[in-house]
Amino acid sequence: MSISENLLRIKNNLPENVHLVAVSKTKPVEDLMEAYHAGQRIFGENKIQEMTEKWEQMPKDIQWHMIGHVQTNKVKYMAPYVNLIHGVDSLKLLIEINKQAKKWRRVIPCLLQVYIATEETKFGLAHDELLQLIHSDEFKALENIKIVGLMGMASFTDNNDKIRSEFQSLKDIFDYLQPYQLSNCHFQQLSMGMSGDYQIAIECGSTIVRIGSSIFGSR
Repeated sequence: MSISENLLRIKNNLPENVHLVAVSKTKPVEDLMEAYHAGQRIFGENKIQEMTEKWEQMPKDIQWHMIGHVQTNKVKYMAPYVNLIHGVDSLKLLIEINKQAKKWRRVIPCLLQVYIATEETKFGLAHDELLQLIHSDEFKALENIKIVGLMGMASFTDNNDKIRSEFQSLKDIFDYLQPYQLSNCHFQQLSMGMSGDYQIAIECGSTIVRIGSSIFGSR
């Protein structure tokens, strides 16, 4: 099947309230343009340099989501244009995003990444670290970022019950935080689910799914 056929098949099966991020990392601009012509407007990349090169070449009505682990020294390259940063896992990173956003007179939307998997390799904040962060005075002083929700990645496993319980734990945290509103904090989006597990994620309340290989084919 072609990229556009894959994309339309997936989109037709997504509930209306769920946003699709087409994960286009390592894929050439031609592939992204095929998805673009099929109506896709949100693309996700995990390397800032690659995302910036694609942003420069492609139409400007595209929303670019940074879905990978972010190094603070690279934030400045995406600050002029990035629409959402998914994997924010420290106050240090938020302070840098805030600083770079200020230079461009922007408020950059971010998701806080929560650690829900059992694998050591995954990034993210533990539940208590998350609460500590959003209650801190340093966080409340940041005016050029806006936390719009949470993001998490389940363990890489064939055990659907395990995946479901990890996603459910993130949904529980999200539900707990939803009433908590600050000027720079408004929990609306829950980003969880990739090509292999997005259906389970949607059942557990995901509002953003990040799908790559099911659209563009394996890397």
